[in-house]
Amino acid sequence: MTLLAFGVNHNTASLELRERVAFAPEQMQEALAQACDADGLEEVAILSTCNRTEVYVQTSSDSPLAPEMVQRWLESYHRLDDNALADCHYWFHGEQAMGHMMKVASGLDSLVLGEPQILGQMKSAYSVACDAGTVGRFLHSAFHQVFGIAKRVRTETAIGENPVSVAYAAVSLAQQIFSDLKKDTALLVGAGETIELVAQHLSQQGIGKLIVANRTLERASLLAEKYSADAVLLADIPEHLHRADIVITSTASQLPLLGKGAVESALKKRRHKPMFMVDIAVPRDIETEVGDLDDVYLYSVDDLREVIDENRRSREEAAESATAIVSEGVGEYVMQLRALDSVATIRAYRQKAEDLRDQELQKALKSLQTGVEPEKVLNQLARGLTNKLLHAPTSRLKKAGASGDSNLIDLSHELFDLSQAQTSQNDGSHKESTPKLDDL
Repeated sequence: MTLLAFGVNHNTASLELRERVAFAPEQMQEALAQACDADGLEEVAILSTCNRTEVYVQTSSDSPLAPEMVQRWLESYHRLDDNALADCHYWFHGEQAMGHMMKVASGLDSLVLGEPQILGQMKSAYSVACDAGTVGRFLHSAFHQVFGIAKRVRTETAIGENPVSVAYAAVSLAQQIFSDLKKDTALLVGAGETIELVAQHLSQQGIGKLIVANRTLERASLLAEKYSADAVLLADIPEHLHRADIVITSTASQLPLLGKGAVESALKKRRHKPMFMVDIAVPRDIETEVGDLDDVYLYSVDDLREVIDENRRSREEAAESATAIVSEGVGEYVMQLRALDSVATIRAYRQKAEDLRDQELQKALKSLQTGVEPEKVLNQLARGLTNKLLHAPTSRLKKAGASGDSNLIDLSHELFDLSQAQTSQNDGSHKESTPKLDDL
């Protein structure tokens, strides 16, 4: 079994392509089930965010074709052309895959270095895969090791101390355009974790008015109550859009929610007072043509990179410490894998020994039933069990000696703890003559 991580992210793929390979929440169960039907993919989990889509797989072997299988499946599921992901994907296997997952969960591979949301998204991806029944003991163990390292990074480094996130970057950009947010109104579209962070940052900066629009009024109302905002439905956005100086969107909609016509109508009502719009969603919530309108400043998630880069430097020192923690985590993962291999070998050896014991014991019991003296039966039992337990090792050692394989002989001394016996022979405590091979 081999761990594989395959994906595309903000560093390797354009926003347009990331939109096409993103998974909506309602697609996830079906997608996971289909992925597990692919040849060689035993366990599967999928992480899909605005900046990355990654597939974590436990494969049945370490075949070099495993990444190609995942690529073909992703392209087929999203109806992409063959090899559409050929030039923009990355993949890792084994301990490198584990290291990558740990870096992702710790925020070390994020657009915003150290951003905290990714850990929650990773946990959600794991939970959804568990519900879908596509996580077995290997991915289960891998994810829990990932979460443990991510927690250490958060508690032992300062990587998450400064509020640097996509949400924070959006608010920072708004502050650059509007000098005094106390006079402005912000319309937030969506009510998820990212929008809640936006609401928090805007509230801390003293925004004059907040409006929260969501598909369900209940969810919008919960967020609106927390930040003294108005709650409206998505369908009611056209009625309120003209009130907004700032529009920030982050939903899971597969189609744009704001088109050029709706924004044009809002601008007329505003007498062309400028609107600042940030579309954090992938796929995008705002049609790209909106950016062509005068008096509209439209930014996508990729446009926030410059703002984010300015804040990135403050976390780089902490990232070095976090990277060291990840390295420790990978080392622990490798040791656990090796331990699992040894456990399987030990279990098999013990089972073989117990089978041989049971065979000799049955012979001894039959001998006792036929009236053979107990002392003689015990001697036969001990001799028979000893011979059978030693037969395979001695046979292999004979072959090793004949072929000059000194490594196996040296390992056998350590494995069977023969150093004391060898010392006893060397100091003359055993006077027997050197045994012949045929005597063994």
